[in-house]
Amino acid sequence: MKLKLISLLGMLALTATVMFAHGDKKHVMGVLEKINADSVIVKQADGKSVEVKLVANTMYVTRDGKAAKVSDLAVGDKVVIHATPTGETLSANEVRFSVPAAAGAAK
Repeated sequence: MKLKLISLLGMLALTATVMFAHGDKKHVMGVLEKINADSVIVKQADGKSVEVKLVANTMYVTRDGKAAKVSDLAVGDKVVIHATPTGETLSANEVRFSVPAAAGAAK
């Protein structure tokens, strides 16, 4: 009985940790549709486009975990952006990206 209770509490704790791992961050996933000086527009799988602001402390990371810079981004890249919402605005904390297969072979 004690073992079942401990197991249950452990599973609840693990679930809570996973659920709150990113705190209030939002994930934006999709394909880069447009790149501006201070923002990107991402077309999501549902067809909706979302604008995410790029800020001074935004980190850029390639799919294989290498550091990158904003100039490495290109329209058509697949992205996963961790962003902080402020009202209606999303500010990017991290932009992880990979180039499409055909474009990656050409680079």
